[in-house]
Amino acid sequence: MSAMYELRYFLEKRGFEVCSRLAERLGMKAKHVRIFFIYLSFFSLGAGFALYLVFAFWLRMKDLLFAKRSSVFDL
Repeated sequence: MSAMYELRYFLEKRGFEVCSRLAERLGMKAKHVRIFFIYLSFFSLGAGFALYLVFAFWLRMKDLLFAKRSSVFDL
């Protein structure tokens, strides 16, 4: 396996899942959403990366606040 595939696997496995969750919501492929963020980052000098981090933070907070708990004792 080349280093590029290893890096891609690492980022997909341990990333924030912003692109895949956004793609699922929009009914698109995650690959196309990732390419959009890459192009946005290049053309706007990093604003796409900043937007990605904002989405990642927002999704993490949403997951923490709306986590399903199986019982009262999980609080």
